[in-house]
Amino acid sequence: MPAACESVLEDIEDIVSAEDLKPHDRQFVRKNVFPKVRKRNSQKNVQTDDEPPSDSIIPGVQKIWIRTWGCSHNNSDGEYMAGQLAAYGYKITDNSDEADLWLLNSCTVKNPAEDHFRNSIKKAQEGKKKVVLAGCVPQAQPRQEYLKGLSIIGVQQIDRVVEVVEETIKGHSVRLLGQKKDNGKRLGGARLDLPKIRKNPLIEIISINTGCLNACTYCKTKHARGDLASYPIEELVDRAKQSFQEGVCEIWLTSEDTGAYGRDIGTDLPTLLWKLVEVIPEGAMLRLGMTNPPYILEHLEEMAKILNHPRVYAFLHIPVQSASDSVLMDMKREYCVADFKQVVDFLKEKVPGITIATDIICGFPGETDEDFQETMKLVELYRFPSLFINQFYPRPGTPAAKMPQVPAAVKKQRTKDLSQLFHSYNPYDHKVGERQRVLVTEESFDSNYYVAHNPFYEQVLVPKDPLLMGKMVEVNIYEAGKHFMKGQPVSDARVHTASISRPLAKGEVSGLTEVSKRHFLLYYTVVKTDGHHLMSFLQHCC
Repeated sequence: MPAACESVLEDIEDIVSAEDLKPHDRQFVRKNVFPKVRKRNSQKNVQTDDEPPSDSIIPGVQKIWIRTWGCSHNNSDGEYMAGQLAAYGYKITDNSDEADLWLLNSCTVKNPAEDHFRNSIKKAQEGKKKVVLAGCVPQAQPRQEYLKGLSIIGVQQIDRVVEVVEETIKGHSVRLLGQKKDNGKRLGGARLDLPKIRKNPLIEIISINTGCLNACTYCKTKHARGDLASYPIEELVDRAKQSFQEGVCEIWLTSEDTGAYGRDIGTDLPTLLWKLVEVIPEGAMLRLGMTNPPYILEHLEEMAKILNHPRVYAFLHIPVQSASDSVLMDMKREYCVADFKQVVDFLKEKVPGITIATDIICGFPGETDEDFQETMKLVELYRFPSLFINQFYPRPGTPAAKMPQVPAAVKKQRTKDLSQLFHSYNPYDHKVGERQRVLVTEESFDSNYYVAHNPFYEQVLVPKDPLLMGKMVEVNIYEAGKHFMKGQPVSDARVHTASISRPLAKGEVSGLTEVSKRHFLLYYTVVKTDGHHLMSFLQHCC
């Protein structure tokens, strides 16, 4: 790394004083202060005071490449950081080679994810790129050797990404890892109304809370995200309304545990969901995120009613992790297999056709062959259409890492056996010939189809017709695979436009009013010419 980056400042306040205006403040200052006018030198080929020295570094004009690993919560954080940087004037690029700075947003769930993160840091350093690190890895373990000397922004501090990037570009190394609090109470995190660039302009990811109430012995994410902190219902509803006004037709609710929502602020998940349903326009859909079994048990009746709502996908992700009570006890999962079965059986009865997705860890410390066979029986019983199979990885600093480990060969074999069982059945074969209503939201990975989802959030591939994107259409299912179906639009069916307004263009910044856009534009114009007179210019022109 350059010598300028050798000194580490533990917090950005060390170099940004309390008197300095933050980017948010700069947008809205409107006092009538007139700018100082400099006269240009009329002689040609003579550098004037208006032009910065050739070796100066002007933040806000560089190209930034952002890479995010992990869950939808992490992806939402990445979208918010991209939006703020773009609103400030930085260019967000998909080309890592042309970028001046890499913003790496990490995931700490499994060893391979952290390995990819570490390798990307090394590659950035070899390419002489400036680096800012974000996400759960540096938040949980900021003092790891390979993070030494690099700028870090914490998971609750993403609203200050512009400042961290600015100082990194100047050659400083800063770390901003504090917790947001109000009168001593931990808050959910950064504001929900920040600028954002959605990866998919049709899909809004809303984090309803951060952290969780559990203390699972294998989980590293808890070290980063902490205890449960929920956003108020009114803020979440406002964010949903804004999203629909920007052309979004599908909302994903996400968090480390959506089922625990509201327990810290005197409310609960069903109360939030009924409020959100009220503002979902016709044809748009709401998808619920992952919920652990203990926190859904007491709301089963209400959850069944909500999941039957025509604007809510009949889909729920409920991780079981193991079908052995002894293993669940060692994991400190706070439920037994009977609890999981009660949730699944009730929802399958009350919400016909519901999709239940689940997670399983193979080879957790102490798992016997008998324990694993119980898990195999559970999968055989329910034949989950969506199953996330994870070989156990001991994460540093977790209690499970200190437990007696299952031999690597055994973990690998169990993972293989469960994968073979999962691929032995096709969950969608019986749906060939059905007529289904689907919402088209994205392009397939191979670019040959558009991807839609039916009311059970099952993936349906449809012809790549631009007129279908963002629309709700009826299709006839003519083919089924392991993870998808294929549908042909019905010629006589109505095509419904779910969005209440035109979706934002790809890469367009969400959350900017026309007034704030003008403020940003004025700021960019001045910062690239004469930063010393930025505020007076902005105040006069606005």
